[in-house]
Formats: sequence, C-alpha cells, structure tokens
Amino acid sequence: MPRSAKCRRVCQMPAHCRFHPEGTPSREAVVLTVEEYEAIRLMDYLGLNQEEAAERMDVARTTVQRIYAQARHKLSAVLVEGRPLHIGGGCYAVCRGGGCGGCGKVCPPERKDADT
Repeated sequence: MPRSAKCRRVCQMPAHCRFHPEGTPSREAVVLTVEEYEAIRLMDYLGLNQEEAAERMDVARTTVQRIYAQARHKLSAVLVEGRPLHIGGGCYAVCRGGGCGGCGKVCPPERKDADT
C-alpha cells in the first residue's frame, strides 16, 4: 500500500483560479492542483531550478520534478486543445512567511527579475 502524500509547502496562492479561452465551446476543464501551480510559479515564473523549488516546497527534488512534469502536461492540453483551466485542490500547506502552519521555515524573498 503506498504511503499517503506529504503536504507540499506553498508560499503563494494563485490570484486567479479560473481561465477560459474566448470564443470556444464549453469543454471539460483541466484542473491544475495548487502544488502544480506552485511548481510552475517557482520554476517558470521565478526562474528557480528544481533543487531551489524543492527546498521552497519542502519536498525532494524528484518530487518537484514529477509535479512540474504533470503541470506542464496539463498546461499543454489547455493551450493546444483550448480547454478551460481551473486551479484548486491538492495536498498543500500555505506558508505565511514566518513558519506559519507548522513548516518552521521562512519563505525567501521573491527572485523575479525587475524587467519582466
């Protein structure tokens, strides 16, 4: 029997949780979990590598690699098939920066380039 999934640490919830392409018929939405969103945010938006993202999410590098691959597969379906995207669900704990929620860690400052 597989062990239960460890909750992933998420430093920022998505500001927008639903996206729908204009002028497309209703189709089944792709659901991106909050931890998949966080992996995309950390690695694609902030430019962190897998090791840095894994440290922020408090998981192994191989785990963040798997989460990231799943997220990219789902996002490609959204773009190629023109399907709606919903972000929600998953197993995560939101860190409020001071170790809130029991993670005991302080979220490092954002590392986003100023020109993007």
